[in-house]
Amino acid sequence: MEDNNKENEQQINVELSEEMAEGVYSNLAMIAHSNSEFILDFIRLMPGVPRAKVKARIIITPEHAKRLVAALQDNIEKYEDQYGLIQSNHDTDPSFNFPISFGGPGGEA
Repeated sequence: MEDNNKENEQQINVELSEEMAEGVYSNLAMIAHSNSEFILDFIRLMPGVPRAKVKARIIITPEHAKRLVAALQDNIEKYEDQYGLIQSNHDTDPSFNFPISFGGPGGEA
């Protein structure tokens, strides 16, 4: 039965350009949704800069959003098995909110 499932699996060749392979750094994500899609904005917030820029926007279906959550959870578990628990401020203080000023001086005009 397992061999039959392997025959039905399609192999996908994924192309990754050199530019895309460099990636984009993001230290904040904002998520919104409608009845038909999830919108993930990946943002770079710099210390002392009052404005943050969206570096990438990804729009996915609700089904893919659920698959993404499962894939992230699986990878987090594998990471923690190898390197130890990932600590976040939210784990130790549920009232923690990401500081919009990010610890730098306030912006002035």
